[in-house]
Amino acid sequence: MPGKLPILSGNKIVKALKNGGFYFVTQKGSHVKLKREFNGRELIVTVPMHREVKKGVLLNILKQANLTRQEFLELLK
Repeated sequence: MPGKLPILSGNKIVKALKNGGFYFVTQKGSHVKLKREFNGRELIVTVPMHREVKKGVLLNILKQANLTRQEFLELLK
């Protein structure tokens, strides 16, 4: 299994995604939407701004962002 995902806060996830080219679009309540152009289409990712984001939610965020676990772990550095 490539790279185990740590337990992260919403702030750390947003920071990593911004390192990967995503930019802030809007916030409604405790959820932030980020956007990035990828292969001629827009990727929109919703991140809950919680202290701890559950593993399943993080995996769904990575799927929305079209990122592998390893790519995401590199963005955290």
